[in-house]
Amino acid sequence: MNQLPHRASVATHHPEPVLDVVIPVFNEERDLEPSVRRLHTHLRETFPYPFRITIADNASTDSTPQIAARLADELPEAQWLRLTEKGRGRALRTAWSLSPAPVLAYMDVDLSTELTALLPLVAPLLSGHSDIAIGTRLAPGSRVVRGPKREITSRCYNVLLRSVLAVRFSDAQCGFKAVRRDVAERLLPLIQDSEWFFDTELLVIAERAGLRIHEVPVDWVDDPDTRVDILATALADLRGIARISGALARGTLPSAGSLRDGGAATPGGITAQLLRFTAVGAVSTLVHLLLYTTLRPVAGAQAANALALLICAVANTAVNRRLTFGLRGRGSVLRHQGRGLFVLLIGLAITGGSLAALHHAMPSAGQAAELAVLLAANLAATLLRFLLFRVWVFRA
Repeated sequence: MNQLPHRASVATHHPEPVLDVVIPVFNEERDLEPSVRRLHTHLRETFPYPFRITIADNASTDSTPQIAARLADELPEAQWLRLTEKGRGRALRTAWSLSPAPVLAYMDVDLSTELTALLPLVAPLLSGHSDIAIGTRLAPGSRVVRGPKREITSRCYNVLLRSVLAVRFSDAQCGFKAVRRDVAERLLPLIQDSEWFFDTELLVIAERAGLRIHEVPVDWVDDPDTRVDILATALADLRGIARISGALARGTLPSAGSLRDGGAATPGGITAQLLRFTAVGAVSTLVHLLLYTTLRPVAGAQAANALALLICAVANTAVNRRLTFGLRGRGSVLRHQGRGLFVLLIGLAITGGSLAALHHAMPSAGQAAELAVLLAANLAATLLRFLLFRVWVFRA
């Protein structure tokens, strides 16, 4: 059983927002302003700490951007974020990744969930009791008003999740969730979906990692003017379930190790990643220099450098994949190695160019000078490699 992460209560005595409520929208010119003003008034009157409302507009084509911009100007606690691509998951990923607030939440723009549930939703995260909190329409104590079509679809979907993925949470799709930012930083890179299955994938990975999910029964009234295409969403969800169940069967679901608490020692933290990468890089550099020294007499300087770098790059990518970035299983191994080899070409250009420059400037340079130049070039290539590994090679 995975060890639960250490949870500390959130400091609430500073002037920066403690809570950031994200409202993802697409062509919501009718509901956006009254809903944001209602939410703003509610938070002003009931929430005891600084807050922020982020309107995440994902590629609206009506007057939603203009309304969002005006609200951001008029309400000091509101801001507007514009995305050029659609997708609720994409909007949440972007807004949560950019927010400094220690507790991140989101709710649907129609405010179908009664706002009195907002404080009970975030309180367990503020206190350190839980890692994620979700509103549920399917637990005892909730009161729901909606048509039979939506009711049957929702219940069937959650039954399917329980039977296929063996989840324990009761309602994956309720648009009323919150997560601690330190947890979100580790979860978001592991989530592949950028649309409606985003919520489900987040919860499945979190539950598999042993994170604590708190459920809040909510009062919920269906919005008859919803923009959700139920059929298209259901098909996308089924594809997502199939993908996750396949990953579980193959043992390639993203590792839970990067979600366990440990401060700088976790694979997901940049400090820990840099320390591990530095250690791996130091060993790789020594091996590269030893291989170069061995191959140099028979292959020449450039060929020896290229062969040594190729051997080290494959091993370096494999070791960093597992130790530095916490990825296990065979999923995406070829893609990671392919990108790693591209990074190798950049390293080869740096080290090979450095050797060429040395020989051009000093045609009679000896092996000691070559090793010194290669050492400096490797340090520069290593720094660039870490940045590329983090933002591209191993990014989910």
